[in-house]
Amino acid sequence: MHMKRILMGIGTMAGAFALAACGTTTSAAPAPSGSAAAQAPAAAGSVGGVAAASTTTPRCTPADLEVLLGKPAEKNDAPGQYDIPLTYRNTSDHTCGLYGVPGVDLVGPDDATFGPVYHLPRVDNGVKYNEVPAGTTASATITVLKAAAGEPAWTPAKLNTIPPGQTSALTAKWPSDLPVLRQDAATHPGTYVNGILADPA
Repeated sequence: MHMKRILMGIGTMAGAFALAACGTTTSAAPAPSGSAAAQAPAAAGSVGGVAAASTTTPRCTPADLEVLLGKPAEKNDAPGQYDIPLTYRNTSDHTCGLYGVPGVDLVGPDDATFGPVYHLPRVDNGVKYNEVPAGTTASATITVLKAAAGEPAWTPAKLNTIPPGQTSALTAKWPSDLPVLRQDAATHPGTYVNGILADPA
């Protein structure tokens, strides 16, 4: 197993909430009252605590979006770690703003130590402001540390996500062949969600 697994320290994990969809969109649902995303949605006009550009364009809501979960691809520089594209398509008839770091929760079997929900930490490395015209997309990436042979395997059943600045979630099916190494208490876990980027024209 690569050095990342060895160097993991124990500490407080940055909570988050949910993101989604294996090419399939589901209707928006309210965030569970106990989830980190429900308790701390990103404030309008900020991106992960960083001030965003001033705009009159409203943020994209779950009702404006469908979420597509792409095919996992192993990282060349980190064997055992995979990137999964998380693409939001604006299905409304108007332009909306989509920027910041989405909340993502992985939901699966009830782990004896951590429970059934893995709240993914967020990395604020996306664009500070981004408009998404009707019919176009913007994407984030979920980086996943896959459980290796001999390690406890935990395979989520679904992924929930809350777009930045919102309080309702979208849900999608998780790839059944991608087990995740649970590192809920690690200071630098190998599974996390990255900030939203503007897709190339």
